Order: sequence, then C-alpha cells, then structure tokens
Amino acid sequence: MGIQVEFNPDLALRDFSEFEEGSQQKEECIPKNLETNQIYEFLKKGQRLYYISEDPQWNNGEIPLFVTTGEGKFSRPMAGIKILEATHFLKENKIWTKGKFKVIEIFNPKDPKINFEWMKRTK
Repeated sequence: MGIQVEFNPDLALRDFSEFEEGSQQKEECIPKNLETNQIYEFLKKGQRLYYISEDPQWNNGEIPLFVTTGEGKFSRPMAGIKILEATHFLKENKIWTKGKFKVIEIFNPKDPKINFEWMKRTK
C-alpha cells in the first residue's frame, strides 16, 4: 500500500469556457482575464506537489501555466507564474489540491518565442 502523489513542475488548468459550460469549477480554469502581478486561486483533483521556491538558480520559483484539455494534453505556456501556496484536502471522500498562484508574465501563445526549457525560464 502506498500514497499516490503527483509531482507537477507546472500548473495546467482548463479553459475558462469549461466553467461557463458548467463542466468545471471556476478555480479549475484559467481566469478569463489573466493579469500580471495578480493572485488567483486554483483547484486540482488529486494530491499534487508543486515547486515553491525563491531560489534564483531555478527562476525564483517561476513555472509555466498551461491550458489543458486533460490526459496530458497541454497548450504552449500561457504565462510564467509562482505557486504561493498549495493545500491538500478531502471533498466527498476524494483528495483535492487547492492553492494560490501569482502571475509573473503573460505570454502570447501565437508567438514562437520559447519561454521555458523544461523548468528553466528563458529570457
């Protein structure tokens, strides 16, 4: 018997339209009007561990924010963010992770510029 945990080097949320359609909770989706330097809440199913750091060698904790359609399908990075907190809790006998993230920089997904090489931020 073990403890099932997922390590996430990024944050992947659903498109806001999925909240508007009623298939996802608001915190499971990228905010409709994402803004730099703003703090937002997130919600993910499962017990997830996120990288939280101020280490300059690792982008001061900055990680990519993606749109996901599920099953490991991600967009290009939408933004560089920092996870500020992450908490595990039970809801209806299922484990969830909730937290807060701060937007560092918003990217144009149509721009071919590379913003992250795995976890390292490129400038």
